[in-house]
Amino acid sequence: MPKLWNETIDTHRAAVRDAVLDATAALVAEHGPTSVTMSQIAKAAGIGRATLYKYFPDVEAILLAWHERQITVHLGQLAEVRDQADAPGEQLEAVLKAFALIAHESRGHRDTELAAFLHRDPHVTHAQQQLHGMIRSLLAEGAQAGDLRDDIAPDELATYCLHALTAAGSLPSKAAVHRLVTITLAGMRPAVTRADSTASGKHSRHTSGTVDSSPVEPRHGPRRHTARGHQSTDS
Repeated sequence: MPKLWNETIDTHRAAVRDAVLDATAALVAEHGPTSVTMSQIAKAAGIGRATLYKYFPDVEAILLAWHERQITVHLGQLAEVRDQADAPGEQLEAVLKAFALIAHESRGHRDTELAAFLHRDPHVTHAQQQLHGMIRSLLAEGAQAGDLRDDIAPDELATYCLHALTAAGSLPSKAAVHRLVTITLAGMRPAVTRADSTASGKHSRHTSGTVDSSPVEPRHGPRRHTARGHQSTDS
């Protein structure tokens, strides 16, 4: 069979597969995973039921394939933002921001039966390991460069970052997500940098409300002693 023909067939199959995954995701979002049938999916994807069974044996298989695709896309996004930054500290910031926003945008699925089902997907564990390894490497490189703290093992810090930023899924706005990322990143800075930042903040708070400390003349003029030893003021 000619190569061009093979490529055309592969492209067609990939297009059908994507259409099936997209149709299934939309139906599940509307009706829930237990209410969707293969007939509904075939109709929504614009293919015959027999054709659908050539690609997937059941709805669960389709959901797992959809989830695997989502995971692959997200990991690709994180790798892309990492590679667009230069220094390890900047790369870490870019990855953590992207991860937190992904978690925030996925918040609508967290309390559904779909989330409970997908949590058992083995691809989830593999993806978590990949992401943990990416963050751990950036922390190690940043510590070696002196930009990030080196008093705690990168593996432990990576776990902290991931657990902390998973909370972005329950935050009400992107502004709150950015604040969470800022707080998390602050904990990754070297101890000296954190101390300097804290001291600077305290200094700003103290000096912002001060007044001129130069001597001020008494309201009624300087005091002087009278013959009886009592103080009086000049009028």
